[in-house]
Amino acid sequence: MIMKKRRISILGSTGSIGRQALDIVARHPDRFEVAALSAHSRSDELFEQIRAFRPKAAGLSGDRAEIPADLRGLDWYFGKDCLERIASEVDCDDVLVSVVGIAGLDSVISARKAGKRVLLANKEALVAGGQLVMDLCPQDNEDPVLIPVDSEHSAIYQCLLANKGNPFTKIILTASGGPFRTWTLDKIQDAGINEALNHPNWSMGQKITIDSASMFNKALEMIEARWLFHAKPEQIEVIIHPQSIIHSLVEFVDGVQLAQLGVPDMRAPIAFAMAYPDRISTGSDPLRLDQTGILSFEAPDLTRFPALRLSMEAMKQGGAAPCVLNAANEVAVDLFLKERIRFGDINRIVEESLNRKGHLRADSLSAVHEADAIARETALSLVGV
Repeated sequence: MIMKKRRISILGSTGSIGRQALDIVARHPDRFEVAALSAHSRSDELFEQIRAFRPKAAGLSGDRAEIPADLRGLDWYFGKDCLERIASEVDCDDVLVSVVGIAGLDSVISARKAGKRVLLANKEALVAGGQLVMDLCPQDNEDPVLIPVDSEHSAIYQCLLANKGNPFTKIILTASGGPFRTWTLDKIQDAGINEALNHPNWSMGQKITIDSASMFNKALEMIEARWLFHAKPEQIEVIIHPQSIIHSLVEFVDGVQLAQLGVPDMRAPIAFAMAYPDRISTGSDPLRLDQTGILSFEAPDLTRFPALRLSMEAMKQGGAAPCVLNAANEVAVDLFLKERIRFGDINRIVEESLNRKGHLRADSLSAVHEADAIARETALSLVGV
């Protein structure tokens, strides 16, 4: 039987997730066909990807670049609405949303309104506009319309599938603890950029790596899990697991916990989402438990890593509070990378922004964008920008 290829549009194809997704496509040309690729500003890398995978459409959401003569026959998209137009207009089966930040929200909504399956590698879409997204995503394990790509949420998704519909009592997200897991609070406050970017296990983009160091990455994942799995805030926990072998766990009413294990390689959750419900080879090494050594666990320290506390407060407050938390964090991380603030100021800026603007509404897409803009202005005002 000839297998019908799944046509995939990759938003953020020059980023870490996008590049690994294209590696999966290259390994399985009988299964996948690239419909569209997009980048923000890495135009030269995008051009090379286009030549290798021959999509029918492509886009640049940042600065407009000169398109080479051999690539002018594509359908090109440019500018602020580039991502959502590709998501809605390009003929495809799946849209992999692997852009960073709230820019992913509109493209997720556009893809779903156009009937596309979303492979979600963008935390902020659910953090900022969770209810809006999930209203467009009816639950159907046989034919899901939204599949998470984050390793932790993919693990939870797989554990829930294995439990045949039985309700969970607890979702446990694992966290490596990042580069500052054993640092004192005073030392963390004054950490440098290179130190924060030195993740012990994963190779990721700058924003997500800084978030891992502050544990805001896990804070956002808590909110994402709340929407993806229809969980109550009190059902979501975080545990530090430095080896990053267990990617997350789910606990059930009988006290049993199911876990998903694997080497720290994002190609596994990417391939799981792309090929669902099938499992395909990824090129990553299989897990060898006899070579992993000891797997250790510890409770997170909310004094040194207050992001987890702020996430729980934002979830319980509801409305635009998670959106404000996310927006303020994006601003603070950018300021840190530009050496405008200390690492320890990230938490201070987010908490104060949440205190001032967490009461805003998030009951429409325009309200979410308004809350996002206000939160960014507030965060900048806290450092006199």
